[in-house]
Formats: sequence, structure tokens, C-alpha cells
Amino acid sequence: MTGPEVLVDVDFAAAAEAGACAKTRLGLARAVRATLADEGTKHGEISLTLVGDDRIRDLNRDYLDRDRVTDVISFALHGPGEPLLADIYIGYPQALRQAAELGLCAHEELVRLAIHGTLHAMGYDHPEEDRFASDFFRRQEALVERVLAAGDGSRENSRASSNPP
Repeated sequence: MTGPEVLVDVDFAAAAEAGACAKTRLGLARAVRATLADEGTKHGEISLTLVGDDRIRDLNRDYLDRDRVTDVISFALHGPGEPLLADIYIGYPQALRQAAELGLCAHEELVRLAIHGTLHAMGYDHPEEDRFASDFFRRQEALVERVLAAGDGSRENSRASSNPP
């Protein structure tokens, strides 16, 4: 293998029915790989799963003590000096709601959340206050722009923004 393995799964029936198809999976894998390449990460494995509101809320409550639906949760499973190993969960319905609220296409918001989760898996964090002015978000948005520009070119109704708190 020439780089980290990226596995993208859909564990939410409505996502599969709504079009989270092979094209979506490839786009999310491309976003994760671009983020890893930007950091120079050559070895490891990331599993990214699209889940429904109930599952993302359960994960948020059980592991982060936040009893609410969220957009993305990232679990770094590797220790210092070990190859990258992480699980990322994207709340698919929440991602669609955010995209609609921000006037973005769903693909852009899903790419943004994949990048956001990958950065967290790699150990990066953002401040709770002034998060949109942080280095984390500037880096995230630069990666989003690069991934979307290199992809299929579909930027319908998109604008540069970050996922809301």
C-alpha cells in the first residue's frame, strides 16, 4: 500500500437511499486522503462512517458526555509514535441540515466534515471561542477548496464557510 487506507461506509439506510452512493464514498475518501497527504501521513487507517441522528447522538453522549446530535465525531485510536488509526462518524442528516442552512450543496458539507474529522484524528483541535478565525478552520477551508477544485467541479450553491457550532 502506498498510503493510508481509507474505508468509507454508510451505516444509515436513509443515506444510502438518498444518494450516499459510490460517488459520495469516493469523494469522502479523496477528502480524507488529501488531508493526510497535506500532513505527510504515509501509513495508517481511517474508517469513516455515515450514521443517522440516533447513532451520532448515542456516540456523543456515551463517549463525550454531550447528549445531543452533532455533525462529526472523531476517535483517534493510535498512540504516540504509532501509525494513524482512527474512526470518524459523520451525522448524515445533520450534515444535510447544515448544508441547507448555509446554502451549500450536501457534497461540500460532507467533504468539510470528513476533513474536519480527519484533522481531529491527527491530533489537531480548535478553540471553542473564535473557532472560525482559528488556524484549524483556515487550514480546513483551504483543504475543502483544494479537494472540491480537484474533484468533479460541482460547487453548486456553495460558498466558503465552516460547519456551525
